[in-house]
Amino acid sequence: MKFNSLLANAVIFHNALDIAEIVRQLLEEGWEISPEDLAHISPYLTEHIKRFGEYSTHELGIEPEAYDPKLDVDFTPLRDQDLTTAGLGQAA
Repeated sequence: MKFNSLLANAVIFHNALDIAEIVRQLLEEGWEISPEDLAHISPYLTEHIKRFGEYSTHELGIEPEAYDPKLDVDFTPLRDQDLTTAGLGQAA
């Protein structure tokens, strides 16, 4: 069970990195991406996973590129909306 959790977390993390990279590319191309658009994307995609397929391990010695955590999307509208919906955006 622990291996399954580790594998699922690794897949989710890899998908999140891929999604962030695609969003960066779209922003560089001039696309306008709202927080609402990103709210509909799930990093738990499994269609591309070959659970019992063939995997190459010769690439394990290759060091990956450094990850850039900056994603230039303004999430404040979603945060404000969540606070108001929860009743936290109003003064008592």
